[in-house]
Amino acid sequence: MDMEKKLEQIRDKNSKKRKIDVIKDLNGQELVLINNIRFQGKRSIDWEDVKEYLKEFVDNFYEIIETGEVIYIGKDLPDEYTGSKDTYKLKGTVAKAKANASQGIGQMIEIAANPKFKANKKPKHKINAANGWYRFESRFALPVFGENGEIERYNIFHASLIVRYSEDNRMYLYDIIDIKKETSNSLEP
Repeated sequence: MDMEKKLEQIRDKNSKKRKIDVIKDLNGQELVLINNIRFQGKRSIDWEDVKEYLKEFVDNFYEIIETGEVIYIGKDLPDEYTGSKDTYKLKGTVAKAKANASQGIGQMIEIAANPKFKANKKPKHKINAANGWYRFESRFALPVFGENGEIERYNIFHASLIVRYSEDNRMYLYDIIDIKKETSNSLEP
């Protein structure tokens, strides 16, 4: 089966299950619209639940539309995504945003833009990032529910996708960091 057909099957199966859409905002910029809040809590996120959920993505791959590069989901993503120093620092809305962004990882990769390369300088990554690191920009939106349970609006977030370029000449999503709410933007349902 060719790669394009496999990508389409993965995208269709997983997007429908998670209710994910890729849309354009009023400025014509793409963003991933995530219609479910799967991970919620008044005080904190159960990162073990997020880790278990991310394991469903391992061995999938997605193509960046802008560049045609293929990004794989490796076995290290669930641990890094939920246990990195960046994740431990997160609180409140941004922690919930990162947890729920996990639902749209494939689509966030597909719309990733503005790649920036950085050579690997850490000995601990000499194999898994032997060919360096890439940072891509992506955006996603999460619903905000009113007291009646209806969607009032969507908050839009910017994120950096950290991709390692390994010794096997494949690129793997390593983590999503620098998640910031776009304060000037929100979407009405």
